[in-house]
Amino acid sequence: MNEMVTIPREEYDRLRAAAEDLADLQTYDRAKAALAAGEDELIPADYVNRLLNGENALRVYRDLRGMTQAALAEKAGVNRVTVAEIETGRKQGSIATLRALSEALGVTLDDLAE
Repeated sequence: MNEMVTIPREEYDRLRAAAEDLADLQTYDRAKAALAAGEDELIPADYVNRLLNGENALRVYRDLRGMTQAALAEKAGVNRVTVAEIETGRKQGSIATLRALSEALGVTLDDLAE
């Protein structure tokens, strides 16, 4: 049996706004918890803007981590020339190579995908 309740529109709008506020607070709490647990990180606006402006994600994350191409290549177990070619767009890189690079940078494979 469906029960029906009638309330004034003003009360309905107030309840909807309160529900949206609660959802926003819950999202905020989840984000803060993920940061505190080390599951997520804050990225400075300069780096985000570089990504949004279409700069190669591998280069941006490598710069964010303060790594040279050689250091990243060594940590990922790939050739430095491969890193340079991916950063300049001459090569896309295999899934295995991108996975190794993403793990070395501490980002997801999706973070490097364009």
